[in-house]
Amino acid sequence: MSQPRKNYMTPGCAARMRTELKELLYKERPAMVDTVAWAASNGDRSENADYQYGKRRLREIDRRIRFLTKQLDAADIVDPLDQKERAGDRVLFGATVTVENADGVERVLSLVGGDEMDASRWRISWFSPVGRALLNAREGDEVTVVTPGGREELEIVKVEYLPLD
Repeated sequence: MSQPRKNYMTPGCAARMRTELKELLYKERPAMVDTVAWAASNGDRSENADYQYGKRRLREIDRRIRFLTKQLDAADIVDPLDQKERAGDRVLFGATVTVENADGVERVLSLVGGDEMDASRWRISWFSPVGRALLNAREGDEVTVVTPGGREELEIVKVEYLPLD
């Protein structure tokens, strides 16, 4: 059995998850409970669309609450600015890395947790193929990334630890 991976996340991700959890617990769920109670009072539940939709939505809300609670309980919150001192010139979680491929094309990637990946902003998870290849590398190193599209050589041009939110 493989060891479960750490659930690293930035402080910004943790704050967004806590905000969503509060919204679900204290606003959305109570409002939906009221809606379901009202719909149930209307009689026959088997043909009551409001009741059926409300119960389904409550299950979705409860599922999301469980997910967020589990993620936050297992979270290891790491501030990228605090990582700089620990990392030195190595790539660790929270690093913003400038890489150059064999064609001379540069990309700026940030290594983040699985809950905050965003390909449109080049925020990749630290456990993705690219993230794993970059971990512990230093400026000037070349790493080989194995992806479904094949192998790619990347040179690490710059390693920075910047605020990510």
